[in-house]
Amino acid sequence: MPTDGYDLRHHGDQEVGDGLVDLAVNVRTGTPPPWLKKRIAASLDGLAAYPDGRAARDAVAVRHGRPPGEVLLTAGAAEAFVLLARALSPRRAVVVHPQFTEPEAALLDAGHAVERVLLSGSDGFRLDPALVPDDADLVVIGNPTNPTSVLHPAADIAALARPGRTLVVDEAFMDAVPGESESLAGRRDLPGLVVLRSLTKTWGLAGLRIGYVLADPARIGELERAQPLWAVSTPGLTAISACVESAALAEAAEAALRIAADREYLAARLREFAGLEIAGDAPAGPFLLVRLPGADVVRERLRDLGFAVRRADTFPGLGPEWLRVAVRDRDTTDRFAEALGKALVG
Repeated sequence: MPTDGYDLRHHGDQEVGDGLVDLAVNVRTGTPPPWLKKRIAASLDGLAAYPDGRAARDAVAVRHGRPPGEVLLTAGAAEAFVLLARALSPRRAVVVHPQFTEPEAALLDAGHAVERVLLSGSDGFRLDPALVPDDADLVVIGNPTNPTSVLHPAADIAALARPGRTLVVDEAFMDAVPGESESLAGRRDLPGLVVLRSLTKTWGLAGLRIGYVLADPARIGELERAQPLWAVSTPGLTAISACVESAALAEAAEAALRIAADREYLAARLREFAGLEIAGDAPAGPFLLVRLPGADVVRERLRDLGFAVRRADTFPGLGPEWLRVAVRDRDTTDRFAEALGKALVG
């Protein structure tokens, strides 16, 4: 779906090929862990019955300190964008870019007009709430934002909430932030707030498609009526319950700390290259957005050297000089830095 030159339906998995080291997809390596695989495999004995999501919904509700009626389980966070586009009838829909492009694509597919608020690299892609039109009745923003890795202050996002407006916050990568600072998932006092969560990135379950929506009961009801029956499979429901248990949350918290340390190492290695710029003053996601001259050519050279990185010119507000690089372990980063050095000199 090219729109204004941006292919909104291009995603990192399209960059990956046989034999390439994957730095294009933001799914944590070494996942899912063995204990989670075992739980999911055990659920297969129940496939003859229709999925029953009540236990998983209750578990998510407990995890975020909300009533079960404020939770909707979805086939990944991406499904939630489609449900919002189907259920809502916005007069003025605004998507804050650069960010994950599926929200805009879903709105356009549903026949809605979409306006863009473009954050500037010169400001570190930081949100200025004043940029969002006062009469926008649907606002979509990511936090931390894909692909910029910027973590916006919760207060700045909360300032966008108001009666008569639906404020959608995509927190798909929030569990990769130590302490989940700046999350709005537990806020029940903000009018029109809708928080989306994904369990596919941290737990390596992109192929299983699991996520959920947190919102007031009326909004959850609207989205549920737009959702097909049994949208989340029995294995998916089992995984949701498992991933919000206390032991899993502790494991995710430890992984977030490792990701933060590995991100700092990746940033340090990238800063060794003259002319390469890392977006944002304090990247917080499991990826970095970088700008360098001739990035489109460098990306192809990296492929020849065995590494896949994500082109970023499909994100509104970015051009061909930008690339997104996933955070990996230090050995992989060292090998990538060596390949990048070769790619930069041709």
